[in-house]
Amino acid sequence: MTVEVDLTAAGAGHTLLDRLMALDTRLFEAVATRHWPGADPLLPKLSRSANHGVLWFGAAAALAATRSPRARRAAVRGIASLALASATINTVGKRSVRRPRPRLDAVPVMRQLKRQPITTSFPSGHSASAAAFATGVALESGPLGAVVAPVAAAVALSRIYTGAHFPSDVLAGAAFGVGSAFVARALVPTRDQLPPPGRPRADVPALQDGEGLVLVVNTSAGTADRMRAIGDALPLAEVVECEPEYLRAELEKAAARAEVLGVCGGDGTINAAATVALRHGLPLAVLPGGTLNHFSKDLGVEDVRGLSRALAEGDAVRVDVGRYSAGDQEGYFLNNCSLGVYPELVRERDHWSKRIGGWPAGVVATLRVVRAGRHPLRTDFDGKERPLWLLFAGNGTYHRMGPIPARRYDLADGLLDVRVVHGGRFPAVRLLAAAVAGPLTRSPVHAALRVGGLRVQGVEPGTLLAFDGEVRPVEGDVTIQKLPEALTVYRPSGPR
Repeated sequence: MTVEVDLTAAGAGHTLLDRLMALDTRLFEAVATRHWPGADPLLPKLSRSANHGVLWFGAAAALAATRSPRARRAAVRGIASLALASATINTVGKRSVRRPRPRLDAVPVMRQLKRQPITTSFPSGHSASAAAFATGVALESGPLGAVVAPVAAAVALSRIYTGAHFPSDVLAGAAFGVGSAFVARALVPTRDQLPPPGRPRADVPALQDGEGLVLVVNTSAGTADRMRAIGDALPLAEVVECEPEYLRAELEKAAARAEVLGVCGGDGTINAAATVALRHGLPLAVLPGGTLNHFSKDLGVEDVRGLSRALAEGDAVRVDVGRYSAGDQEGYFLNNCSLGVYPELVRERDHWSKRIGGWPAGVVATLRVVRAGRHPLRTDFDGKERPLWLLFAGNGTYHRMGPIPARRYDLADGLLDVRVVHGGRFPAVRLLAAAVAGPLTRSPVHAALRVGGLRVQGVEPGTLLAFDGEVRPVEGDVTIQKLPEALTVYRPSGPR
């Protein structure tokens, strides 16, 4: 239902709405007729720059270019809040109240926009987008929000100054934008809303400037900028760069002389270092340098500054480690291990990632694996023979996920987060249904349970098992279990 309302007419009535409309018009005329020193050349240009969100996308790109994890999160949250506000304003807001634009008689020609808007006036979409972006940034980072807020306020003011909107349009749009940012935060919490990702605390040596740390850096992760940052933050650490094929040998050498073993790389590299640290009984220091960096993110280590602070203050936690065994094979995992479709996807993703990059490779791999239509894995699971498209075992409970890992808030809960997608026809539909179902305990296509260990019997030869991004063939009986609080890892305990 559409409500036709003309809010510009002051009318002769004396209702509250009449008085508010008259006040709104007087405020608009006061802004339009007042001389604002320096504003004539600036505000119209600023207003135009915000068309279609161009100004805010540019601001987000500038934040992302700083390479600060917090700035990048602020940019993403700002754009997500803007998108939510803009979509709702344009589909619902402007169709609910059809208010004409203000008359431009009192607005000097030099202030007026070259192209006048043709949509209805209430509420202001520019103000909503500006407020949504600024609030989203501020929710993630107060200092960055303080930088963006004056620009957002200027954009909102420019909509009145140029004659595009009444003051009430701008206020309503700004309120809507702020509300959209908080709705986005309710859907995806900010870091300060999340529980601490590591426990329990561990007693470890405090290493000032990295003294006593031997940090092995995978050359695929050791960019020039990262190496300079490591040198600046950890000047007394011994840093060893090595090619991926020599990684395990260099980790063993480093463990023999290190007080603390450090590693920089992706999840597979960190897995290799964790295996060495477990064998030598050493605490581990991790620095993310891969595409996904699941373990580092869940642990709360985002960059070398955070790691340096944790090392200097002696802040560390004990975390669980997963272990799988199949015949004479054995391996550890910090994130997850899986059988079925996912190992095929990992192999395809690794094949394409060197050509087109990590995220595009993931999309291509998913399409190729689903289109291939492979037969489901037939196993004896919990004493019953079942066809499975996917068996996923996470080291700790994942939140906001179907069969795809998202976030873990507790890395020492003593549980495997097991997700199963049953076999049958239409694997793509079943996997999608499992993803939508999330942590649903039981469904015709998906099951989820939390256990301390599990055993899968009768795995056919040549079946692939993926763990922390690595893939290996397994057969026979596969046992997956937890090693509670087996590994000590440095992480910053303060705000991130």
